[in-house]
Amino acid sequence: MRGWPRIVVHADMDAFYAAVEQLDDPGLRGKPVLVGPKSARGVVLTASYEARPYGVSSAMPVGEALRRCPQAIIVSPRLGRYEEVSARIMDTLADFSPSVEALSMDEAFVDMTGAERLFGSPREMGRRIKQAVRKATGLTISVGVAGTKYVAKVASAHAKPDGLTVVPPNTSQEWLAPQPVSRLWGAGRKTVPRLHALGLFTIGDVARADTDALVRLGALGAHFHDLANARDPRPVNRTRISRSIGSDRTLARDVWRREEIERHLRRAAERIGRRLRARRYVAHGVRVRLKTNRFEMLTRQRTFRKPVDLGSQLLAAGHGLLGRFSHPGPFRLVGMAAFDLERRDGDRQGDLFEDAAVRNLETAIDDLCDRFGHGAVTRARDLADWSTVASRGVNLDYLDLDLDVEPTQP
Repeated sequence: MRGWPRIVVHADMDAFYAAVEQLDDPGLRGKPVLVGPKSARGVVLTASYEARPYGVSSAMPVGEALRRCPQAIIVSPRLGRYEEVSARIMDTLADFSPSVEALSMDEAFVDMTGAERLFGSPREMGRRIKQAVRKATGLTISVGVAGTKYVAKVASAHAKPDGLTVVPPNTSQEWLAPQPVSRLWGAGRKTVPRLHALGLFTIGDVARADTDALVRLGALGAHFHDLANARDPRPVNRTRISRSIGSDRTLARDVWRREEIERHLRRAAERIGRRLRARRYVAHGVRVRLKTNRFEMLTRQRTFRKPVDLGSQLLAAGHGLLGRFSHPGPFRLVGMAAFDLERRDGDRQGDLFEDAAVRNLETAIDDLCDRFGHGAVTRARDLADWSTVASRGVNLDYLDLDLDVEPTQP
């Protein structure tokens, strides 16, 4: 098609977790719904669109969300149900193209290049994808269609909920120009103020900026300049998987002693290990996250020489990372994530130096959890000290694109 050397679709579900809850429970429809732990110390995973006019958003403490919207209904997350609906969404997208790159349970890129004869114009492609997802799930999805992944992603958020925004390649730079710099992929809470300090408030400002000024941002400067000028050659990678599987727990009380932090890291490592093995993934790195009682998020990470899938391996690395934190605490959240994931095809090849007993123990626990549920096996030392918001916690697959995270070397 003339003017469209590539056609990239970004499909993003609208308030996904809350929308699933409203779909399953008609009594929640039209009401402000918060999906998250039923504790003031917990964090909102998703707020329905009825709650958002009150200033409620994801990642906000539940207590603050309820102060802003006292009539909100809190619903505990149901990961299994969300994964079930997510599978339907991804299967539906795969009907349109073999190249589907899932970013998380509720969003994905789809390469539609060359599909005009099957599905019509780029706008018609977007319309048909929206229609198909609605038919398969009963939920609405917002779609952005553009010539690059970055512009498509910004476009999908432009007219939420239930939006369809098409940005032809020859108008991409002009369309991006008035958007705020917070829409730059990788501009997080730390970077946006730095851009503002340089006098850069819109994407157009960044596109026109002197490259010498952007040098102050390091590698991010060149990255942002390319995005602002609609340059993004990255392909849609159909073999890509979520970059990380994580387990963050907001605690019922603040902790600062190392042994307390390690206890929560162990629980996270065990759960992440189970999920890696269940999905036949191995991880090339591990990340530890601590949130202070002032809501400052601290992160340290390292990579492995050989990819891992055992909770004991993740935990051993996590113990080492704790020594890299200088903040004394106290901490309200302890989390861990396995990142840089790779699918393990075929049977796993044994490692000569691996402790077979540890693997046998972890896989035996996997079998028990599969048969009797995640609470079937509990360590004796945990019976008297479940100091988390919920005994099972809140664990979701997610894609970590936060370029503000401080990288560390192994």
